[in-house]
Amino acid sequence: MNHRTYLALAIPLTISTVTTPLLGAVDTAVVGQLPNPAYIGGVAIGTVIFNTLYWLFGFLRIGTSGFAAQAHGANDRLLGTLALIRPLIIALAVGIGFFMLQKPIEYAALSLLNPAEDVAALASDYFGIRIWGVPFTLINYVIMGWLIGMSRIKISVMIQVFMNLLNIGLDVLFVFGFGWGVSGVAAATLIAEVTACLIGLLIVWRGTSYRFKLPSLKMVADSSSVRKMMAVNQDLFIRTICLLAVFNLFTYKSAAFGTETLAANAVLLQIHYLMAYFYDGLSNASSILSGKAIGSKDPALFKKNLKLSFQWAFFSSLVLTALYWLFSTKIFSMFTAIPEVIELGGLYGDWLLLFPSVSSFGIVLYGVFTGATETAPIRNSMLLSLGVFLLALWTGVPILQNHGVWLAFILFSLGRSLFLILYIPKLNRLMDKV
Repeated sequence: MNHRTYLALAIPLTISTVTTPLLGAVDTAVVGQLPNPAYIGGVAIGTVIFNTLYWLFGFLRIGTSGFAAQAHGANDRLLGTLALIRPLIIALAVGIGFFMLQKPIEYAALSLLNPAEDVAALASDYFGIRIWGVPFTLINYVIMGWLIGMSRIKISVMIQVFMNLLNIGLDVLFVFGFGWGVSGVAAATLIAEVTACLIGLLIVWRGTSYRFKLPSLKMVADSSSVRKMMAVNQDLFIRTICLLAVFNLFTYKSAAFGTETLAANAVLLQIHYLMAYFYDGLSNASSILSGKAIGSKDPALFKKNLKLSFQWAFFSSLVLTALYWLFSTKIFSMFTAIPEVIELGGLYGDWLLLFPSVSSFGIVLYGVFTGATETAPIRNSMLLSLGVFLLALWTGVPILQNHGVWLAFILFSLGRSLFLILYIPKLNRLMDKV
């Protein structure tokens, strides 16, 4: 395996994953053209709520990808089918549960984040529409994870790109054409998510060369396999809890500094998501190759994948830092035309210059560990990083105000990389035993 092989996976996966934060970025950019910063704040609060719901079960995509990649590497169709069916059952049950509990979820979220009254009202409108899409989105997580694990990269990219193009078109139509405001961007995102899920299900069932023979209920509920899946998912769930604690506290502290600061931080976070999901493309490529190496019992492939993961994490961090340094002002102005928010974005935006270099290794190596389904190091590194964030937030915010919030976030991102790198020797030793 060489750089060309790695990039043949990484480039389309990067295109696919970068489209994910575009849903929130487009929503923010569209309402940012409206005159009141409360619109950005309302979408920001609503986005945090759904990020919380979806990230809690992000393992449905990540875990599915790892198990599917191992089944694909072993050329085992039964395992491949089970890698899809088990998480689909979880996704459907959880999605319906979230929908039924929408009122207490909304009340708890708005109580915890405590935004201004006008922001809260807009966030409530946004939430009330997008909650209908939760089951579809979680099912889509499983579909995307399975397609990626099975190396069906082009199909997954096409679904994601279509979803975002549809979302952009409907955003413009509903907000500027129909004048629906925040409700319009929520409706656009809902329609895009539901449509993508239905297309994904149809493609998995009819549009791939993979032919399903449904396994028996006994196979689906096999205790040892389910325990393995749940152990992986539990570690990834804890990892997600840590991420959510960071982003929710970040938004909570941002709101405490006023609507304009909340809006500026919300835009900067959307730019951060674009960077982070760029690395997710590399991470997914590393996950596929790691899973194939495990499934085919190929230590040489695993170690080559690890080396390429380090090299491309480093190189991409240099590129992203340079691009942001050159175009940060233009990028930020695409999200909003409000002078006060733009001024604050310039004041705090330099923190994002540090994000690529401190976070790249942690995000990309995350794929190596998930592909190997060795997730305890991910859990442990995230818990330690959360501790660093809380300590920095507690000590830095009283002195540095909003700069303290960003300092804590950058230190958290650095911790994700450093603490996970410490587990690489142990992972190599485990691979040598395969």
